Amino acid sequence: MNKGDLIAAVAKETKSSKALAEKAVNSVLDNIKKGTKKGGVQLIGFGTFSVGKRKARMGRNPQTGKAIKIPASKVVKFKAGKAFKGAI
Repeated sequence: MNKGDLIAAVAKETKSSKALAEKAVNSVLDNIKKGTKKGGVQLIGFGTFSVGKRKARMGRNPQTGKAIKIPASKVVKFKAGKAFKGAI
């Protein structure tokens, strides 16, 4: 399922237009992004979005075999909730 499929499914279930469903889906996704950036988003029964940190490390260029430094970075973590795990 991609974003277009999700929008179509929301429009069908809510018996609304695709334009309105797209606004709703975009709003939810934007607010998850903002909330995760501020410290995390917990949706009971679905899961938790949080920010993790990766330390700087040494890697290897697969083409040349030369060692390269990979800088530290932030990553998004998602931990599925109990109800979500049970549904799968």
